[in-house]
Amino acid sequence: MSQARTNARKAAVQALYQWQMTGQNLTEIEVQFHEEDRLKDSQKSYFAELFHGVPEHLDTIDKALTEFVDRPVDMIDPVERAILRLSVYELQHRLDMPYRVVLNEGINLAKLFGADGSHKYVNGILDKIAQQNRAVEIKMKAAAK
Repeated sequence: MSQARTNARKAAVQALYQWQMTGQNLTEIEVQFHEEDRLKDSQKSYFAELFHGVPEHLDTIDKALTEFVDRPVDMIDPVERAILRLSVYELQHRLDMPYRVVLNEGINLAKLFGADGSHKYVNGILDKIAQQNRAVEIKMKAAAK
């Protein structure tokens, strides 16, 4: 797993959080991240894909979340919401990324940025979404054991 990709995810979660809280223009936020050198040691192209991909596919991402969360998506803690949205984007749109990597990265982001225990909440939801979105991959992995 590339550290530059992990750093891109960290920055994307922070940028998505800012977008969710302020409704600020995506380009303005992205420029700010570049100007403040917050993308240092990050895979900048991956940051851009995640940061623009989540809002672009927000309807399908939130629809997937709605199926497995215990409250309206807008009522989920904003940090957890940003992490979940980013991870669901990867599960749905980055099939080259193993689902286990997506889950582990989401859990680690929740441990880093979320409230105590939020990683368990994130893990539970992402696991269910992975079962739905990546069923073939999960079955193949299980059969290989």
